[in-house]
Amino acid sequence: MQHILYLHGFLSSPKSVKAQATKAYFEQNHSDVSLHIPELSNFPSKVEGQLLDLIESTPALLDDGLKLIGSSMGGYLSTFLLEQFGGKAVLINPAVRPYELLQSFIGTHENPYSKEQFEIVEGDIGVIKALEAESINDQARYKVLLQTEDETLDYRLAAEKYAQSHLVIEEGGDHSFVGYENHLPAIAEFLLK
Repeated sequence: MQHILYLHGFLSSPKSVKAQATKAYFEQNHSDVSLHIPELSNFPSKVEGQLLDLIESTPALLDDGLKLIGSSMGGYLSTFLLEQFGGKAVLINPAVRPYELLQSFIGTHENPYSKEQFEIVEGDIGVIKALEAESINDQARYKVLLQTEDETLDYRLAAEKYAQSHLVIEEGGDHSFVGYENHLPAIAEFLLK
């Protein structure tokens, strides 16, 4: 049994379209894979502990190194984990410097999936910055999918950071990554080979 960890983005959930498409794909095509899609906390101060607890309580995730799929903020978190534990990751429109973007999110929010109310405070910026992997040890361990019309993140930041990775840049699209499900066979091949 192989294990893959899927990390959703900020203001998202395991119920997101991409998470559900990923779940359906692996259930139908890779019954030998156990896909883990944790509900990440809306509170930045809790996310690192949550991820490290998950890895500690599920040691099978580290068999042959982590296998990660991360979307947006989940891509940023995947990079943090991969640089710590080793393995491979597929990043979809990953956040590169989310602590800069979060400045405009200080205040109260509601997660559209869980309806949980939460607050982003100034201190959360430093918490997120502390999770930054400033350098990448082996870019060949990353496959990065970007769309140029991402309305939330500047795709060029990720194209620069992951320039030596398996980089797929599609013209158009948006932050949700239009046509994501078409990439699932290649995602599975990259992570499982």
